[in-house]
Amino acid sequence: MKKCVIFAFKGDPMCFIHVLLNANDMNEKGIECKIVMEGEAVTLLKDLEESKNPMYLKVRDAGYFECICRACSAKLGVLDFNETTGIPITGDMAGHPSMSRYLQAGYEIITM
Repeated sequence: MKKCVIFAFKGDPMCFIHVLLNANDMNEKGIECKIVMEGEAVTLLKDLEESKNPMYLKVRDAGYFECICRACSAKLGVLDFNETTGIPITGDMAGHPSMSRYLQAGYEIITM
């Protein structure tokens, strides 16, 4: 089975909806796809949770989110909220999720 992980960096809600759409599409078509929240993207979760965005909830509830960056969440002031989402907070590489871990596990990395 093909495996990929999308590292979402941009804090643009329109761009992030495409992350959600693509992760959902790939998983529905038999391609394992996970999402890692990095950079400014970590600030999007509060609005997505509070607005009950249907695509976000579908992807979250399906378990496609791998983790949220601990360092970026702290730096951007959203760590406390992000810890309430149920999505794991990770920082195995100087506070950030490590791409090398995914490459070593056979994942293709996509950045958006």
